[in-house]
Order: sequence, then structure tokens, then C-alpha cells
Amino acid sequence: MKLLRKALLDGCFLLDLDQRDLPSVFHQVVKYLVARGTVVATEADALEASLNQREQQMSTAIGNAVAVPHTYLDAVREPVTVLVRLAHALNLNAPDSVPVRFVFVLLGPSGAAAQHLDSLANIARLVANEEFRYDAGVAKTQIDLLAALDRFDLRTAPRPAQKKKKTDSLAYTGRLFGGLIQDVRRRIPHYASDFRDGLHSKSVASTLFLFFACLAPAVTFGGIMAELTDNHIGAIEMIVASAFCGVTYALFSGQPLIILGGTGPLLVYTWLLYVLCGQLELEGYFLEIRAWVGLWTGLLLIILAATDASCLVKYFTRFTDEIFAALISIIFIYAAVEALATIVSDVYQVERTSHDLALVPLLLAMGTFLVAFGLSRFRSSRYLLPTVREFLADFGPTLALGAMTIVAVTWFHDVQTTTLPAPDAIQPTIDRSWLINPLTAPRWVWFAAVGPAILATLLVYLDQNITARLINSPDHKLQKGEAYHFDLALMGVLIAVCSLFGLPWLVAATVRSLNHVRSLATVENVVDRGGDSRERVLHVRETRVTGLAIHLLIGLSVLALPLLKTIPMAVLYGLFLFMGVVSMTGNQFFERLRLWLMDSSLYPSSHYMRRVPTWTIHKFTLLQLVCLIVLGLVEVSPLGILFPLFLVLLVPVRILAGRFFTPEELAALDAEEEPEEEETHWA
Repeated sequence: MKLLRKALLDGCFLLDLDQRDLPSVFHQVVKYLVARGTVVATEADALEASLNQREQQMSTAIGNAVAVPHTYLDAVREPVTVLVRLAHALNLNAPDSVPVRFVFVLLGPSGAAAQHLDSLANIARLVANEEFRYDAGVAKTQIDLLAALDRFDLRTAPRPAQKKKKTDSLAYTGRLFGGLIQDVRRRIPHYASDFRDGLHSKSVASTLFLFFACLAPAVTFGGIMAELTDNHIGAIEMIVASAFCGVTYALFSGQPLIILGGTGPLLVYTWLLYVLCGQLELEGYFLEIRAWVGLWTGLLLIILAATDASCLVKYFTRFTDEIFAALISIIFIYAAVEALATIVSDVYQVERTSHDLALVPLLLAMGTFLVAFGLSRFRSSRYLLPTVREFLADFGPTLALGAMTIVAVTWFHDVQTTTLPAPDAIQPTIDRSWLINPLTAPRWVWFAAVGPAILATLLVYLDQNITARLINSPDHKLQKGEAYHFDLALMGVLIAVCSLFGLPWLVAATVRSLNHVRSLATVENVVDRGGDSRERVLHVRETRVTGLAIHLLIGLSVLALPLLKTIPMAVLYGLFLFMGVVSMTGNQFFERLRLWLMDSSLYPSSHYMRRVPTWTIHKFTLLQLVCLIVLGLVEVSPLGILFPLFLVLLVPVRILAGRFFTPEELAALDAEEEPEEEETHWA
């Protein structure tokens, strides 16, 4: 590493070299060295020819977007390293099929080969680190490059008894508010950077995409809740809650990448609470009773946060995370498909109706999905310039929604389609004041509300913490730390405040949160040993700007209700379908499920395939599938309110799995992150 650091200190680097082939790169490097006086002008042609000859023998691309061409001639008096960052990546047949963006040119006298072998090993180790590749990719000056190298040294420096970040953040402190205080101390130093890091085009793309992705379910959930609660809580309350809670969470939470929203279990819970009030002949006190339940729920959540209860989340392993994430993804896909099927069914139940009423929504939904999905994968395309590909990939969902809305308005304006059912005015759904007075409820209710609050607390606790685990997964390469305890306490405060204003309760929305992370991620496409292509996260912009902007726009949307009503619901269903499908990416459960339909001789060479017998992998996948089916049946049954209890039961199921799988097999199948060797193509 000394030679590379010396090269950077000496300014021996070329950034964003605009060359389209390697010989041109060599020509510019040699020309640069001649200008510096490192190489004699009369030896320039020989040195350039030697570099080209070496490349013709075998590609020097080693993977991870890096090539290391080298040659040794006596014309070079001492070992020299030149770092070149290309403006346009070159396809040099790298082992991982990633186009080369960085070229480390190693030059030296005839006796320097052995010394450069050490440099080659150091470079290989350096570029295997995704965070360094990202830092080097965005560096603009010599100081930036040296800082990237310093951060790499800091990350890889040996530390005594070093533990993983998740273990530290979920360690039991044994002190009241101990974990919460540690969360604050961990995140406070990054607060200013949370805003600075959001000043990027990715933030704009993420905001526009998630604005519609959050507004549509808010209005939809609000409409359904209005039907289930006899208009006590409706769409306008859901919009106000989304704006208020979202802005507050973006400003004060410990993990601002989490997006809050309404969820199915909370919707069912609110409905059952309303039914219970009816059975007790207390319908007129529903909002007051719900306020007491919400106040108790908020208090219980704060107590859990104060006593480090989130530490129990460490017993939820990848086994549970994959099942929960798979269920939420399937629910999003199912909701979109069911809505489209309902449209078609309703159309054909009416006699003498036009086929257009059924076909147009299907075209709009599938068009939105296909355009968004196609553009999101355009980053790995061979067409157009890299900046254009990046723009199309980042803004893909927004472009798809806008394009298909224009198509609906211009081409299919004569076909009556259902549009976004936005409310007509900014006022409560029923005639009431915004502020709820819980003291008007019967006095016995004040204390009896503790019972339902315990179940609500468990539901919020699990939804919030499991989603936080998925967001903080090592696969996302987040750097600023977690804040499980603090965020749980903040959720308690938000639920208590919403209860006093008759607003719906929100919690971490898994699919929207995962799509939020993905929209802010810088990724690269790699090809594994089995020939399968997949995206690998290099860096995620951890920012509060997007969450703040998304929910401010949701709040401002009440000023543009007529415009929102022009957006066809079919377009939004296509967006839901896209979010559900994309959130499946990276879920190893789905990867292992594919093996059931795959030729065994063509199985991908993943880390668990090399360590675990095939039949054992299928047994583990079958166990997860059975758990997924059980959770799905509970979710859609009258027992839906008990969903969190069944989710908790996944922990003992995973523990009992130790009787049927060896520790080595579970270590491979239930690993928190892929082994380092999986990321290293020359290992």
C-alpha cells in the first residue's frame, strides 16, 4: 500500500480520463509520465508497446471494475504506480464481467516485479472493498483520494475483540435508557451529514418515486379504514398522519431511511377495536377509546425502549427476516393483482359493456410495471452514456408513472377509469374537531384500554424492529449506525400524538423502506461463478432529505387534490407491483426457492451451495416456505390480529431447527451476511 499512497501523494493519478480503449489509456499515461520527467521521451514508444504487448497476452482485468496492467523495463528507473479513473468504463473480460473503471498501471525496472507483486495483492484487497470503490469513484481531488485510502485503512485496521455493528447496537446495557442514550450518541455526530449527503440527484429521483409510492397507499388505506370505521377515520386523516409522522420521523429518528406508513395488521386492529366498541355499545366513544389505547401503547413502547427491549431483536435471524420480507413483498404483489382482477371482474359482470374498460387498466398497470422495471435495470445496459443510464435507472419509476398517466389522459381519455380517490376538502371525514378529548370516555375505559394496548404494542414493536433489521442489513453497507431503542421510543410518541387527534397509527412500512434504500443506493452488476448476474450495493446515501421531502410533498398534496385525481389507480397498481417485485431482490429465500425448478447441474456456485448438501438446502427452504404459508394464512384470516404472536413464534422455530441442521449448515444458510470470499473473485 506504500507505493499507492506515495503515488497519490506525488499526484500520480489521472481522473476521468476520456479514452475508449486501453491502448489510448496507455498512450495518455506514458505521455503524462514523460511530462513529469519520470520517463525519458526517447523510451516512451518502447514503454507503450510493452504495455500493449502484455495486454494482448492476457487481460489484466482482475474484477471489481479494476485492471492492473504492468510492465518492467530498465527505461523506468524506479517503481511507479499510476491510478487512472476512466470517464467511460471499458469491457475487458473481467472474471466478474464488471466493466473496468479503474486502471492501476504498475511500471518499474526489470528487478521490480517482486515488489509489484506485493502492490498487486494490496490493490486486489483494496478494490474488493465496496466503500473504497465508491469513495474513489466520486473523488474529485488528491485530498479526496487520500481520504478514501485513509478510511479504508481505518475500516480494515485490526481491532481487539471487534464485533459486528448489529451486536453492539443491540447489546443489553442494563441501565434505564442506556440503549437509547447510546443510540443518540451514535447518531448525533452524523446529523449534519444526513442533510449534506442528500444534496444529490439520487435524492430527487427517490423523492419523486416514493412520493407517489407513499401517497397512493395512504389514500387507499384511508378509504378502506373509512368504510371499516363508519368514517371515523378516513383518507384525509391518513394523509395528515403520513405528512406529520413522516416529517417528524425524518427530522428526529435515528434511522431516517425507514418510511412510515399504514400496514395491513394495523388496519385490521383498528377495525376490530371499532367492532369491540360496537359490541360494548360505545360506538360514540370510539375515537376517545382509541385515544386511550394509543396513549397506553405509546407509554408501553417508551418503557420498552427505556429497558433496552429491542435487544431481543437479535434473536430474529436472517431466517425470520427473509420470511417477513417475503410475506410483505407477496402482499404488495397480491394487492396489485387482486385490484386489477377486481376491475376486470366488475367490468364483465355488467352486460353489454366495452372490453376497453377492462383492457385499458391492465395496459396501464403492466405498462407502468414494465417501463419502471426496464428502466431500473438500464444501469447495466450497453446503450447511451453512463450518466444517461444512471439517470434513467434512478428516475425509472417516476418516468413510468408520468408516462403512463399521460398515455391515459391523451390516448384513453374516452375510457372511464378509476382515478386516485383523493378527499375533497381538508377537514375530518366526519363532523368533529381535530383534537380528541379522551376524558369524555367512561372512566373504566381509561384503565381497561391497557389490554388492547398490549397487543398493539407487540404489533408495533415487531413491525418497527424487523423492518429496521432489514434496512440495517450488512448487504446495504450502511455506515452511520443503528438506533433501534430511540426509534421505538419515537414511535411511541408519534402514536400517542396521533391518537389525541384521531389520526391513524403509522409504523415502519417494509416494502416502501426497502425501496427507499434501493433508490438511494449506488450499485454495480456482477456475475457470480454460476454465470448469474446480480446487483451489489456499493454505497447508500444515508440522508434525511428524501424522507423530509417525500412527506412534505404528501402534506402539500392536499393543495393539489384535483390534479391528483387525474392519476389512474391502474398506474399506481403497476407501481405497487414494481415495488413488490423489486423488494424480492437480494432475498436468499427466493434464490433458494428457484433451485426447485432448476437443473441441478446448473445450480449457482453460491457460498451455501459449496458448504451445504443440496437436500439440506431444500429442507431449510421448505421449512421457511411452510412458515411463510402459515403467516400468510393468519394474515388474511379472522385471526389477523394475532399476526405478531405468530411472527414471534418464528424464533423458537429457528431454535428448534438446530436439532435438524448442524451448526455449520445453519452458519451458511442463516448467515447474517455473505462470507468475504464470496465478494472476492480472485480468492
